[in-house]
Amino acid sequence: MFNTINHPFTTLRDVLRYAVSRFTAAKLVFGQGSSNVLDEAAYLMLHTLHLPLDNLEIYLDAKLLPAEIGALLKVIERRATERVPAAYITNEAWLGTYQFYVDERVIVPRSFIAELIPSYLSPWVTDPDSITEILELCTGSGCLPIMLADAFPAAHVDTADISADALEVARRNVDTYGLQERITLHQSDLYSQVPQKKYQLIISNPPYVNSESMSKLPQEYLHEPQIALGGGTDGMDLVRTIIAGARERLTPDGILMVEIGHERAFAEAAFPELDFTWVSTSAGDDMVFLLTADQLP
Repeated sequence: MFNTINHPFTTLRDVLRYAVSRFTAAKLVFGQGSSNVLDEAAYLMLHTLHLPLDNLEIYLDAKLLPAEIGALLKVIERRATERVPAAYITNEAWLGTYQFYVDERVIVPRSFIAELIPSYLSPWVTDPDSITEILELCTGSGCLPIMLADAFPAAHVDTADISADALEVARRNVDTYGLQERITLHQSDLYSQVPQKKYQLIISNPPYVNSESMSKLPQEYLHEPQIALGGGTDGMDLVRTIIAGARERLTPDGILMVEIGHERAFAEAAFPELDFTWVSTSAGDDMVFLLTADQLP
């Protein structure tokens, strides 16, 4: 471990350079909030120093107090040696402009569906104000239902997770955004304990990692709740249940949207009879599928 008392650093630029070198040498894996070593190092530095996350340049050459340098070096070492995701160190994660509290009870929020919500799921939703009932499954930290409630102001969102621990985190985020009256949290194994009513939208980012990929997860991802990642042999265990129960929960003009990451081949093999619409995201056209109510079995 780096000696946090005797060090040659004086500025944020010095420590940032060291962090990038330290993380690179440790062969850290990114993708749980940051996509590269510089962004991750800068985020951890700015958060630790309570500085605005969008103003790195103006602080780079500011001289740091010895206590500040010590705090930064401790964070760098924890990330490098324990390989803890940055979001668990800061208890903070971002999706677009939305900030969420997170800890080890939930996976670090990351979703390609989150990219689609600010545009109101257009073109499949033509009148956002007409959406009044949404069901979101596998909520985790509550990030997607919060974004959905914000985008569709007339909607009530029922959201479900099997994990009581995850729902405690989700409740904290729902309370922070003041959406207690518009989001109802249910401890439920998918549809089992959610209200028996019709929804115009069913949205889910479920566990979908296939068992072979689960066995090869980098250490960073092993800090996350494995129940929130693994989807069985082909990754489709929960997706099968979601699809099987969706039609009876949807209005006649309703839609189902499910995120499956890199598992498109497994999805198409599991459901050869379904004509998926693959929704374009920043990662391509095979991360999220959409089905209308009349396409569902």
